[in-house]
Amino acid sequence: MAEARIDVVGLHGGEPWGGAARAALAGAQIVAGSARHLEQVRGRLGPGAEELTLSGPLPDFLDELEMRRREGRRVCLLVSGDPGFFGITHLAAARLGAASLRVHPAPSSVSLAFSRVAERWDDAVVVSAHGRPLDLAVTEVVANPKVAVLTAPDQPPEALGRALQERGIGPRRVVVASRLGEPEETVDHCDLDGLAQGNFDGLSVVLLMAPERGDTEGAGLRWGREETAFQHRAGMITKGEVRAVALGKLGLPSTGTFWDVGAGSGSVAMEAARLCPALSVLAVERRPDDVARIRANAAGLSVTVVAGEAPAVLAGLPDPDRVFVGGGGISVLDAVLDRLRPGGTVVATWASLNRAAAAAERLGNVVQVAVSRGVRFGEDNAFRLAAENPVFITWGPDQAAL
Repeated sequence: MAEARIDVVGLHGGEPWGGAARAALAGAQIVAGSARHLEQVRGRLGPGAEELTLSGPLPDFLDELEMRRREGRRVCLLVSGDPGFFGITHLAAARLGAASLRVHPAPSSVSLAFSRVAERWDDAVVVSAHGRPLDLAVTEVVANPKVAVLTAPDQPPEALGRALQERGIGPRRVVVASRLGEPEETVDHCDLDGLAQGNFDGLSVVLLMAPERGDTEGAGLRWGREETAFQHRAGMITKGEVRAVALGKLGLPSTGTFWDVGAGSGSVAMEAARLCPALSVLAVERRPDDVARIRANAAGLSVTVVAGEAPAVLAGLPDPDRVFVGGGGISVLDAVLDRLRPGGTVVATWASLNRAAAAAERLGNVVQVAVSRGVRFGEDNAFRLAAENPVFITWGPDQAAL
């Protein structure tokens, strides 16, 4: 006769999921779990079933269940949802051996949370804040457009929201799902401000999703906008054609942190915010009049304006994944490279060949962009080409240049 195994039964709304789970619970001689789970299933237990309330260190509790199993008792351990999904299965299998277990999962809290908002989640990153540093969850949210975070009483949803605000990430659609499948279930929709300022159940699933591109500007992609689309100071703006090349070299990620240093009008920052709505975009500028123009240009976009002179003002900013340097010289470029995250990219533009050459030594790549624009002339209103000043674009770093 096969040796008995511990039946690990996941509950959904206090109910076992499926016929095998119900049979295991009804036939158990020892039913173990939290007081809440035991209360939920009390009407389903067989006659004479003994209840064991979870107490003390979990490894010791598992050892006690294993001792009862070895005595030939039929043991059922109650858990929430899917015990193989950030649950007890890993610990129990490592301590008692997988052959000692028979697992009956219910739907996971994450699958339930996404189902409540009719969202697919096969493309989501899932991270737990149970007994883990909250910074790990923050890092995943910054780096990915769709993340589910399992929160804990000591690290509730609002703590996650405050940590994300401190990191300065771009906008997110937020869903906080609590007590899923139970009568007290709540599903709250908010933004990052609402998350940080809320008061939520600690045992929740927080979904953080990048806004759809249409949420900010409608369908389609466009960059390299005309200079007339931005307020600027007497032509002091990165020309549309140069901006288009620079954005191509940047290879903007969908999430992460982007600096536009020496932003001037902020045109590069505005383009980045439109292209990647979930990207955290910071426009750094020292001139008060240009700072005011950036704020005006950024209306309706998620762009953080940082007033101050680089490189000193960069000290208080989150480390960047991408940087555009439009002004400040080689000292600013060196400061940016010291802060760049691994795998990041810097693009810098220069009017001077000497500075461009020095930058290329650090970054590994340089190209000259010389644009001639068609202008009308003469009685026939014909076109002629008028040359703009050439601009040098440097980008990298290439590993060979390091």
